[in-house]
Parts: sequence; structure tokens; C-alpha cells
Amino acid sequence: MSAAHITVPLYRAAHGRTGDKGNRSNISVIAWHADLYPLLLSQVTEGVVARHFAHRRPARVQRFELPQLAALNFVLDEVLDGGVNDALNLDTHGKALSFWLLDLPIEIPAALAPLLAGPP
Repeated sequence: MSAAHITVPLYRAAHGRTGDKGNRSNISVIAWHADLYPLLLSQVTEGVVARHFAHRRPARVQRFELPQLAALNFVLDEVLDGGVNDALNLDTHGKALSFWLLDLPIEIPAALAPLLAGPP
């Protein structure tokens, strides 16, 4: 990281919405400001998300881009211990998984720091 960049958790640059059906989790990442969206595109990729969730062993991670909303939507297959109704572990449900994704570290140009949410 250079002096012109800072590393922050993803939740400082975006918020999330999530849902689940069966053994699939659907996680949306929505930039707090449209100027942060290009950073999400370049840093929050299918590969990065798959590695971040490696402990859940997703069978597949797909990313869908929603530029009009400055958002990304990720679909993670086979990450819910067989599905919400079959799982005994509440922490594997979609809501908890979105918080895990929003903790992903990303690099932000220092000039964009005023657009971030939360305390510096």
C-alpha cells in the first residue's frame, strides 16, 4: 500500500443485502457512493470472494454487475450446510455471510476517504 492509498474493510465503502434459498446465498454489495463503485469492480471479484469464503467451500461463485445501482451481486452455491432448513448452525445463513464479506479488506485512494462510511 502506498501513502496515497489506505486499506479499509469493505463495509466502509459499501453496504450489503442478502438472502438465501436452499443451499445458495445471494449477497449484494452496494457502494456508499458511485465514485467507489470502480474500486468494487476491480477488487471484489469472483476469485477474491471465492478465496474469502474458502472455509465454506462454495461450489461456485458468480458475480453480477449492476452499474446503474453501483452494486455487485454475488451468488454462492453450496455454502449453507445443505440449506437453511437443514442446517443446525445459524451462523451459516445468508445474513451472517454478508457480514463476513463486508469485512473483506480493500484498498482505497486516500483522496476518496471522505466518501467512506464510519469513523476514520
